[in-house]
Amino acid sequence: MRARRQPSLTLRASLAFALVAMITVAGAGVYLYESIKETVMLRSDHAVLARLDHFRKLLRYDLTIEKLKSSPQLFENMLDNEEDIFIIAEPGKPPVISVNPLHAPLPPLPVVGQDRALTEADLRSGMSLEGVPLRAASAQILSGGTEVYLVAAHVMAKEMAMLATFRQRLYAAVTLAFVATALLGYLLLHRGLRPLRRMAAHAADITPARLDSRLDGQDTPIELHQLSEAFNAMLDRLSDGYQRLMQFSADLAHEIRTPVGSLMGHCQVALRQTRSVDEYQALLASNLEELERISRLVESILFLARADEAQSVLQRQPLNLEDEMQRVAGYFEGLAEERQLTIHTAGSGTLNADPILLRRALSNLVANAIRYADEGSEVLVLVEQRHREWLIQVENHGPVLAAAALTKLFDRFYRGDASRHQSSDSNGLGLAIVAAIMHLHGGRVEVTQPAQGRIRFALGFPA
Repeated sequence: MRARRQPSLTLRASLAFALVAMITVAGAGVYLYESIKETVMLRSDHAVLARLDHFRKLLRYDLTIEKLKSSPQLFENMLDNEEDIFIIAEPGKPPVISVNPLHAPLPPLPVVGQDRALTEADLRSGMSLEGVPLRAASAQILSGGTEVYLVAAHVMAKEMAMLATFRQRLYAAVTLAFVATALLGYLLLHRGLRPLRRMAAHAADITPARLDSRLDGQDTPIELHQLSEAFNAMLDRLSDGYQRLMQFSADLAHEIRTPVGSLMGHCQVALRQTRSVDEYQALLASNLEELERISRLVESILFLARADEAQSVLQRQPLNLEDEMQRVAGYFEGLAEERQLTIHTAGSGTLNADPILLRRALSNLVANAIRYADEGSEVLVLVEQRHREWLIQVENHGPVLAAAALTKLFDRFYRGDASRHQSSDSNGLGLAIVAAIMHLHGGRVEVTQPAQGRIRFALGFPA
């Protein structure tokens, strides 16, 4: 089943911004609508109460019920709104004045006594036949000694029409805010993400043949500057790793080609004519020596290939450095005597490291020192603690190396002494293995020439 494609970041962000804008405008609109509605209702209530109070004063001081009966049209003309309700009546008698053009039913109304002031609590809500809200109140008054009841109500037709218009405009404003924000946000985000699309296009053009291409961070926004730098740093690492892999492949092919060619040549010569048993044995012995060299080469290559994945399988344990140095010195004592060399050890301490890897690194350094040291000289193996790290130093007297050669000694298949290339059984991976072992332990390895004709290798382990 084909996975559904997710919407673009630009579209999602635009819709999110539009939704926020819509909610903001809608919230502000609802607040204004409720404020206007409350104000309209308050004004309507004040209008009803003011009308009742006004006519109650007229009937008390200026008009009598008899005069009102003689000219009821005068009272009706005093009303401001043709839709409002106003009733004047005596108890148990037909109304003297009854204005209710919409024939709206009135809710039950409490009668406010003549000696009590009218308040908003005396108002009641009702509904006209057309469904328009109304507010009504009733009051009592003595006019010329006659008890009279007044009823006033305001039908809020105009107010409801005004609020309906406001609601329609609010809906339009919310819709317009959503659409405008979505469109403008999409355009702005599409333009703002242009550097990201350039980075994606640049990344798509990267091939093994174009690993030297880098992003230009000058026109990159500050939010993407860190990503640009990380991308360029990744390309640097890929380029370096790719170059190392190409060089490693070329060197590996060169190293294996020599013994394989030698084996093929020996076999071809032996097959040209019949040989004696001794000659075949000599041939097999020579071939076995070449095969052992290939085996050591393959073993070293496999170790280097697995070095980056071996961090979790290190078997660290406390090691007595004096015992480890004596062990390695004793192992190479016979080889050193053949070249009239002496191995001198000094120093002591306890280091937490993998014993097998430590011995291999130290053995590679001592073997390298014996191989290239001047005959009759001394190989020094020293241990000291300095600046919160244990230093294991292997020093010998040998040929002077150029500064450029020192920086390449830990490269794979590199040999610093070209004159001994053919006679040496080294495969050029010993020092590279030392560097890999130190990397696994989180340490360092360095080489210096402290004096003329002296070369010193130092292994730095965290204390």
